[in-house]
Amino acid sequence: MALVELKVGMHCEECIKAIKKAIKKIEDIETYRVHTELNKVTVTGNVTSEEVIRVLQKIGKSATCWSED
Repeated sequence: MALVELKVGMHCEECIKAIKKAIKKIEDIETYRVHTELNKVTVTGNVTSEEVIRVLQKIGKSATCWSED
């Protein structure tokens, strides 16, 4: 099982709802958390960071790996 931590820009409730909705649709995820105060999304499961980033890009969100600045 993989742990994916991403930095994602979220500015309002609509952003947060869209992010949660998009992440829920990903196959093989175990858990996900959206940390609004950190602009951080954490996903666990049989996924790669590239998969999660691609899903977020489809809804117009830019996402980068948490460890990269």
